[in-house]
Amino acid sequence: MHNATKLAAATALAVILSGPTFAQGTLIGTEALDERIEDIQDEAARDLARGEDAERFGPNGVPQGWRGSVALTASAATGNTDTVDLSAAGRLTYGIGDWSHTVGLAFEYGEANGVQNEEEFFATYEGNRYFTPEFYAFGVGRYEYDGFATNEHDVFFGAGPGYRIVNTENATWRVQAGPGVRHIVPAAGGSTTEVAGIISSRAWVKVSENVSLTNDTDILGSDTNMLATNDFGVNFKVTDTMSTRVSYRTDYNSNPAPGFKNTDNTIGVSLVVGF
Repeated sequence: MHNATKLAAATALAVILSGPTFAQGTLIGTEALDERIEDIQDEAARDLARGEDAERFGPNGVPQGWRGSVALTASAATGNTDTVDLSAAGRLTYGIGDWSHTVGLAFEYGEANGVQNEEEFFATYEGNRYFTPEFYAFGVGRYEYDGFATNEHDVFFGAGPGYRIVNTENATWRVQAGPGVRHIVPAAGGSTTEVAGIISSRAWVKVSENVSLTNDTDILGSDTNMLATNDFGVNFKVTDTMSTRVSYRTDYNSNPAPGFKNTDNTIGVSLVVGF
């Protein structure tokens, strides 16, 4: 198992109209947009804000009206190693009555000593239609391009029903599942289109005025492989100007690339200080 620990610090001003969303995690790309942005300040603030924001777990999963956020980072280094890194990401949510829509985009580019070593693009969409406070239907789509991965293009579309099992002021829990289609284009050539399915769970518990728990689970299966992720987080409001989030994330791939293990575990600590 691979274990990693990340420590980040940021100001509350780093959250720019951060729109909460019922993400499908790394499996369909939304969580990947958040976690792969290089800017540490934006990552820490967004991670904490998503864990604390009850609207993400409440009715419709997003606030009413338009919300959006954008981030752009660039860095260059010279000396023993010449590097260039660029990343940009944006997210837009729209809630109107019983409907909610979320669109996300991200791009990453990197060079080392004049040789390109990173080129990735992500696009995601999720739509929800609530028929009752408990029952809803969802549709999700993802496109991912990675010029340096075994699978250069990875596309997924899925839809199905969802149900809110618990919905109180102190706890919410909803699950959703449905079939989909996955299209994969390996870097070596050729392509594969196969039936896939996704199962997701979102839970939020308010322990006290200053402490809350979240647990996000996603499972995506197809003939190529099964991907699963579970992200458990504890959110602490230390003071009116200081909050922190501790999380433990597990990612599983039933058919990893040669030389890689099936499971990755990540411990994350995000600290946000406002002044």
